[in-house]
Amino acid sequence: MTGSEAAGEAPGRGRLEGRRLLVVGAGTRPSADPDPPPGNGRAIAVLAAREGAAVACADLDADAATATVEAVRAAGGEAARVVADAADPEQCAAMVGEAVEAIGGLDSLVLNVGIALGPGLEGTSPEDWDRTMAVNVRSHFLACRAALPAMADGAAIVFMSSAAGLRPGSGSPSYDSSKAALFGLCRHVAREGAPRRIRANVVVPGLIDTPIGRAASGQNPDRDRIAARVPLGRQGTPWEIAYATVFLLSGEASYITGQTVVVDGGLTAL
Repeated sequence: MTGSEAAGEAPGRGRLEGRRLLVVGAGTRPSADPDPPPGNGRAIAVLAAREGAAVACADLDADAATATVEAVRAAGGEAARVVADAADPEQCAAMVGEAVEAIGGLDSLVLNVGIALGPGLEGTSPEDWDRTMAVNVRSHFLACRAALPAMADGAAIVFMSSAAGLRPGSGSPSYDSSKAALFGLCRHVAREGAPRRIRANVVVPGLIDTPIGRAASGQNPDRDRIAARVPLGRQGTPWEIAYATVFLLSGEASYITGQTVVVDGGLTAL
């Protein structure tokens, strides 16, 4: 049994009132399902807006970013669209500048971009490895490098990793390695931001019911069997990832930095 929070139906409580948030990777992959769930980035953007934040929704896919902006506005929130390739240094810097201008500043940043290329060592080309690292790690570095000087004191950053960064599971060495690298990058950003009370933390999703997760299910016949082994007995929802993220962005987590919050139903620990 899940509550209204897990279903994305709980009302906002003003936990991010007045905050200005850039979500990088705010779009959701298109799905042929008749009633698809949102991706993690879209759920984070919508929930943050519901909790009072102005949200800049950034994505490489213009249509996906637009759909997220529309979802935020439909929920009564304030949103702006930014289209950029976060792995490109110039576009990433311009993305941060555009977000600052669109929402009047920046005190919250969520980094949600990620791809997986290449099955196994033999099936992963050097080009696959480099592209995955560029999107999954370099883009996060570039965004923090551009955003940190523009962020207000007391700001917060959340990196989106994966349970595959804690233990092998995706079958993609580039994906597993890149998601593990985010823990080290987060610790550095947290240390560099600490004199200005800028916090940085990592959310680690497990098996989450998103369009990308559903697509992976079709490619991995063992996914349902693995999901059945989750101690809480189910997949998570993107709203549960969003609530963990909102917590880390909010004043409720004002003394938490350089840490990892695992949202996986106990899969990696139990």
